[in-house]
Amino acid sequence: MQQPKAPPRRVNSGGEERRVGVELEFAGLTVEETTRHLHAEFGGTVERLDAHRNILSHPDWGEAKIELDIQYVHRKDAEEEEGEAEMFGFLDVLDISEKVRARLGDALTGLVPVEIVFPPIPWSKLGELNAAFEVLRRHGALGTRESPLYAFGLHLNVEVATGSAAEILDTLRAYMVMADGLHEEVDVDLTRWVLPHADRFPDEYAKKICALDYPAELSRMIDDYLEMNPTRNRELDMLPLFAHLDPDRVKAQISDALVKPRPTYHYRLPNADLGDPDWSAVTEWNRWVEIEELAEDKDRLCDAVAEFLGRDRSVAARLQRFLGLK
Repeated sequence: MQQPKAPPRRVNSGGEERRVGVELEFAGLTVEETTRHLHAEFGGTVERLDAHRNILSHPDWGEAKIELDIQYVHRKDAEEEEGEAEMFGFLDVLDISEKVRARLGDALTGLVPVEIVFPPIPWSKLGELNAAFEVLRRHGALGTRESPLYAFGLHLNVEVATGSAAEILDTLRAYMVMADGLHEEVDVDLTRWVLPHADRFPDEYAKKICALDYPAELSRMIDDYLEMNPTRNRELDMLPLFAHLDPDRVKAQISDALVKPRPTYHYRLPNADLGDPDWSAVTEWNRWVEIEELAEDKDRLCDAVAEFLGRDRSVAARLQRFLGLK
């Protein structure tokens, strides 16, 4: 297995090693089976939050959430109830009992993925999750490529180094110029490419953010992002970071209760390639580090941006426009 590459900036603004959270979607196992297998292998304690959501607390990982990946089968906390009512006004008059939610989850098991949300860990320890991925494979977990219906992904929540406007702008620019190559390297599954789980950025936005006179000004960046990307389903979802940095500005435009403020880049592009025994979260982390390396090398980034602005986007992007997918 690969080892995690060191990012150009290894520590955060507080001098601590930067952390990364991992979210993994898969089929083939229920929430209870997943919890049982991981608990048997690694120990820890299990807390059952509802019929389809457990917490596995481990001394090395912290609290990993194992759940059916659909919000309506889970008991809501106060914040989620408020956000759900804002999005779907009729739900505030419905009393959906825990029993009904459990039965709905039973019916949807196998149709929607199970998701494990690992807590943020230091980037250098990311390889320690390889053993958990191997347990899942051994017990029959199925990844993206095991069925045309499995639009599953692996998401990385990468802690920002400083959270400065300059860092964010350079990272966004680096991502824009590398996006076509990343799509080819990741070999994004066709189902995930068609469905709106990790959409490309609009051409207009990519060119706007890459313009050499675009200011490293946080309020401007957030406003432009919200205007042109009012969705969680971008391949690099910036809403959690922007909601962390300026919660009132984001909340005024986005009412989705699933947008959780946190100081991270929410990288949603990768497949969940559990069928490949050599694949892991480290594989995708190392690809992400290449983005940060480009962002940190100002001369190389400037050349890459100039080349990007001087050419058309990829054939895949043009085909998406032709098909009306963006």
